Amino acid sequence: MKQSPPENNIIGITSTIPVEVIYAAGFTPVDINNIFIGADEPDLLVTRSESAGFPGNICAWIKGIYSTALEHGIRRIIAVTGGDCSNTLALSEIMGMKGIEIIPFDYPLNCSRVHVEQKIDDFRKALGTSWADIKREKERLDRIRKKLKVIDQLTFIENVVTGYENHLFLVSASDFKSDPDRFEKEIDTFLDEAKGRQALKADIRLGVLGVPPIFSDFYQFIESLGTRVVFNEVQRQFSMPYVTNDIAEQYTLYTYPYGSAPRIRDIAEAIEERRLDGLIHYTQTFCFRQLYDMVFRQRLNIPILTIEGDRPGEIDRRTALRIEAFVEMIKGTV
Repeated sequence: MKQSPPENNIIGITSTIPVEVIYAAGFTPVDINNIFIGADEPDLLVTRSESAGFPGNICAWIKGIYSTALEHGIRRIIAVTGGDCSNTLALSEIMGMKGIEIIPFDYPLNCSRVHVEQKIDDFRKALGTSWADIKREKERLDRIRKKLKVIDQLTFIENVVTGYENHLFLVSASDFKSDPDRFEKEIDTFLDEAKGRQALKADIRLGVLGVPPIFSDFYQFIESLGTRVVFNEVQRQFSMPYVTNDIAEQYTLYTYPYGSAPRIRDIAEAIEERRLDGLIHYTQTFCFRQLYDMVFRQRLNIPILTIEGDRPGEIDRRTALRIEAFVEMIKGTV
């Protein structure tokens, strides 16, 4: 997930937002999360933020974003002030004190098309672009999204793409690796290779809920236990899986910013369509989204394991044992 060093036209993003607007305005989006977690020593970036004064009980992603932005000289950042991380407001103020230009964008509490369109229009005006240019960029990016959907289908239908590969490609849809044309070529090469593979065999089919895990060996460890991860909830949402020509509708259908109800509908459909045997709900330490675990357990009739991650690195032994026990439990019921 490493990306090229930022330049003057770079706009840093910290969550999936209407990236079509950024490209239409002539800027290059860079997902700071991906630079952070793809760094050679991401834990060192967390430590640097703590040395700068960030408390220990703040999410490691927030601390990683701060140090990464400074290290790469990112001078302009989109702050998602509604529908994402509750710490974003304070983080944007701190970054502003470092001379970084902050451009706000927020998802509305009421996820109606009318409200979403207004938020996108405000964002459009802030970056100085037109609806015609946005439409053109959407058509370009949608072509790539259709290919990402094929990767997803090869994961859960043809069983030739691993959960980790699925994660890597879908999570990159937040910014299209800052170069959509190059990213599309990378996808084309991967699809040509993947379609020639033999189907992967596994007894257990799992889905992963929640934000992308901070563990470096998360998918590799899970799939080493005789399982297949065939559903990455949030990463799939990053790829905008619902086909529509209307950008406002597209970001209305995007489930992540709007609470638990749309997410539960999406997950329930995936359980049925992908024939899932269980779910692993990844939660980030100190994140308010941990509370959704109670909702998932009440609303989804399927075995769920909740694991928590704090800092970048390999899965700790306690978490590994819990995953192993969960898989063994499922094997005893299928």
